[in-house]
Amino acid sequence: MKKQVKAIDFSGIEKAIVTVKGQNVLINSDVASLYGVLTKEVNQAVKNNSEKFPSGYIVEANKTELVKNFDRFKNLKHSTAQPKAFTGRPQQCLTLFLCEFLWNKIFRYISYPHLE
Repeated sequence: MKKQVKAIDFSGIEKAIVTVKGQNVLINSDVASLYGVLTKEVNQAVKNNSEKFPSGYIVEANKTELVKNFDRFKNLKHSTAQPKAFTGRPQQCLTLFLCEFLWNKIFRYISYPHLE
């Protein structure tokens, strides 16, 4: 049985960009939502590719500020994780995540096809 590849819809990216401390940023949970993956997968992609990001490109966002100013982040209120914010060029950030995500999917399929 062949799996269908789902296209990624980037039409909501402008709504995902928020201003934090005077900078336009993407929050890791929004990046995950754009790609249809879990936030922890985005965080793992960042960890695996940290050398590819310039200094200051990834910053920890203030969870209290996000919850207070944006309704869609209210689920972070009781989270123990501190959200990450991506500054700079969002397309660079998204390209790295897409490459990491696709590579993991391909590797998993090649190594463990019975799990797909």
